Amino acid sequence: MRLEDLGYYKKLEQFKLGNNLSNFEIGRVIAEHKERYIIRTADNEFEAEITGNMRFTAMSREDFPAVGDWVAFISYDEDTALIHSILPRYSVVKRQAVGQYSEIQIIATNIDYAFLVQAVDRDFNINRLERYLTICNASKVSPIILLTKTDLINEQQLTEILERIKLRINNVPLIAISNLSKDGYDKIEAIIEKEKTYCMLGSSGVGKSTLLNNLSAKNIMRTDAISQSTSKGRHITSHRELIVLENGGILIDNPGMREVGITDVAGGLELTFDKIHELSQYCKFKFCSHTVESGCSVIDAVDNGEIDKATYENYLKMEREKAHFESTIADRRKKDKEFGKMMKNYKKDLSKNKF
Repeated sequence: MRLEDLGYYKKLEQFKLGNNLSNFEIGRVIAEHKERYIIRTADNEFEAEITGNMRFTAMSREDFPAVGDWVAFISYDEDTALIHSILPRYSVVKRQAVGQYSEIQIIATNIDYAFLVQAVDRDFNINRLERYLTICNASKVSPIILLTKTDLINEQQLTEILERIKLRINNVPLIAISNLSKDGYDKIEAIIEKEKTYCMLGSSGVGKSTLLNNLSAKNIMRTDAISQSTSKGRHITSHRELIVLENGGILIDNPGMREVGITDVAGGLELTFDKIHELSQYCKFKFCSHTVESGCSVIDAVDNGEIDKATYENYLKMEREKAHFESTIADRRKKDKEFGKMMKNYKKDLSKNKF
């Protein structure tokens, strides 16, 4: 295997040579579990942890390695290593950390395409699809909608679901499959490119792990049935993992996400809700909230049916989440700045008192 088979590209090699990293080994993080990492190189796999300096200087969770990262490291025996630094990322798929409004959770890095996976039975939810799209658009990752478990519904029901999606979401590839019969697998395999990295975003129990097992022709991920009492998926995949498929594509499986919190998704909402963003340019007021203002082009479009009401309501909900996240971040930074100033004055006074 070559590093290129794991997605390595010319700019990373140029960065390595230009930043005095020639004495380090380069590998890709293929698994992460409680700040322990598995790094894969062209010839080996290493269990790794980060240096104390990396931990000490980290300002946020984004400064720690994640699945998909390319890292410079030193191996100190046959299968263990110490990560020295993270090479530049060209994309970061992230969401708001569950229960922590000012924290970001990295889902995966250096992603080219994301499969937005939903089951057509109990899990189907267009609002959630729009959330996944917003995350992808903010991360500059190309989305592909993947509908699973089509064997559980009839052809007419599937047609209705496809039409509902196309009514609200445009210009995104849409593939319907059955993990049981493998209907539609030919379409997935046709779009997976060698040396490109794909991740899967979706709730528990929608069939992500089964899909990965089928595509790799190996029983890599454990799968389980849906809970009959709650109709919810069980969290079988407990950590992220990167797999190289036989056709050369690179696929990252993720734990199921029941919550998809919006962060400071610069540009993400505008791209996902491009029609609303376009119409907002014609609103009477420059900072129109599109809720109660007279002369609002967006409200007018909703009233005359030009914009779907459910899409509009979902947009407003995510805008509120984005604003709340940004205000929480700003508040935390202000407190950190005040604390830093207080500590600086304290040390200054302490120094004076010594004399």
